Amino acid sequence: MSIIEKLQWRYATKKFDATKILSKEKLEILKEAFNLTALSYGLQTLKLVIVENKMEREKLVEVAYGQRQVVEASHLLVLCIQNEIDEKDVHTHFETIKAIRNTPDAILEPFKKQMKSTISDMHNDKKVGWATRQAYIALGNLMTVCAVEGIDSCPMEGFIPKELDKKLALESYGLSSVLLLPVGYRAADDMFADFKKVRQPIAKTVIEL
Repeated sequence: MSIIEKLQWRYATKKFDATKILSKEKLEILKEAFNLTALSYGLQTLKLVIVENKMEREKLVEVAYGQRQVVEASHLLVLCIQNEIDEKDVHTHFETIKAIRNTPDAILEPFKKQMKSTISDMHNDKKVGWATRQAYIALGNLMTVCAVEGIDSCPMEGFIPKELDKKLALESYGLSSVLLLPVGYRAADDMFADFKKVRQPIAKTVIEL
């Protein structure tokens, strides 16, 4: 299938086949895709928490308003932001640049200094909003890769983040959950799989100047 056909094939899966599990290879592709997401400044202030244990996921159904996808899917992906974003993240980013590209400090230092200043001057509420928007970029990237790989997914905002954070002890990792993405394979009797995709004509949604 072409990429457009694959995007037409995907839908927000309402019912997963709990007997079908993602292979290690497919899971590695999703990890790589998350890690390769294009992010502001190149700073990776997001973390992906992968929950496979069904007993752990059963505890999350209540905080996901009863949505069984969190359990029935092969794996539950939890997109999280760091609770603290500061100069250490900038330092780590530039050390990684040096290690991979062998870029001299003389070239990196002005950019590093500017980025540290930007992050330091940013109010915490603004950092949270900024990091959260990055999480949505990662979500879109993961959903597209899922479609390409023939993996079903269901993006979810409908859950209680603070309660989920407690159940998964995310505070111990310095993280807060933002989005959920159950991934796996659709159930044969999920009626939503056969629904025609509803979209406005391109002429109404795209403006060419």
